[in-house]
Amino acid sequence: MKNAKTRNEQMKRKYFKLLTEAKGFTDGTIEVIEKALWDYEEFSKEEDYASFNEKKAREFKKWLAIKKHRNKTMSLSTQYTRLTKLIKFFEWLSQQNGYKSRISTDDINYLQMSKKEAKIATSPKVDSLEYPTLEQVKHVCQVIDPKSEIDFRDKALISFTLLSGMRDQAIISLPLGCFDAEKLFINQDPSKGVGTKFSKTIPTFIFRFDEDLLKVVLYWHQYLINEKKFNLTDPLFPKTKVGQISDTNYAFQAEGVEPFYWKGAGSMRQIFKERCEKANLKYFSPHKFRHASIRLALDKCRSAEQIKAVSQNLGHESVSTTLLTYGRLAPDQIGKVIKNIDFNGEDLDSDKKLREIMKIMQK
Repeated sequence: MKNAKTRNEQMKRKYFKLLTEAKGFTDGTIEVIEKALWDYEEFSKEEDYASFNEKKAREFKKWLAIKKHRNKTMSLSTQYTRLTKLIKFFEWLSQQNGYKSRISTDDINYLQMSKKEAKIATSPKVDSLEYPTLEQVKHVCQVIDPKSEIDFRDKALISFTLLSGMRDQAIISLPLGCFDAEKLFINQDPSKGVGTKFSKTIPTFIFRFDEDLLKVVLYWHQYLINEKKFNLTDPLFPKTKVGQISDTNYAFQAEGVEPFYWKGAGSMRQIFKERCEKANLKYFSPHKFRHASIRLALDKCRSAEQIKAVSQNLGHESVSTTLLTYGRLAPDQIGKVIKNIDFNGEDLDSDKKLREIMKIMQK
């Protein structure tokens, strides 16, 4: 007879296999789900998942709200994430043999946050709306004095992130052959190893926000092909090659780049952090650069067709995702836009404007 811990581990592995191999979830997403399950196991003292019920759901929510990590309780947004991941897991588990008659949908629903708490948890924070300006990105790149391959790579990586608007996981897994330097086209193809969200194939064109940044990317692309003799299956942004300083010295140093992919986006984020610090700027993560790219592109759009093109270029299924998730303005930007509205000017056809907005949202 299997003990509870073994049984739980087997179901977790089965669930993770489904998410990664059948639904294309990334390792990062799996880690988030795993943390939620660890919390529940800590709360339940590793009881069998099959013992889950309404009472445990209620008590777990209370326990999660007061749990401390480094003398701090979880934010509502973190609690919300943990609970939603658990809900998805138990919904799946309730359909598996041996659990169907023991876990009910009604019991799972008690893991839901109140509507008020969920609203607070999912509302964007002011900090989340902050992203770098084009001038700041250019400044970060200008501060990089390219004296080594590492410098050239980092400068190209930062430039490419803004100009492509791609996610970090997709960038670090992008092969040279998926970037057409002549057409400025990026083939985000999961079958070629590109780590896109939900394993979607995304045809992407470079946003030409700045020609100097573009030149950096094109130079790096040609350097890898002509000088480093990289293959088209090698990474566009390879990992750092680290070597021992000498046979008698056990210290290590960077020796350029080698044709291997990073295992995760952590190294990319560290590069952004270090380069922002050297430019005397606050740290802007790669995802904040994605926000900046989308904001810059939307600012230049003058028609519904252009907005739709930007949305598809980012891999969004709906324009509403682009506008509602990434199109939000930071408070200082709201003030700037409001300040420049001509309130004394001639009114435009409000019905026409409304129709245009609805047309965009429906695409």
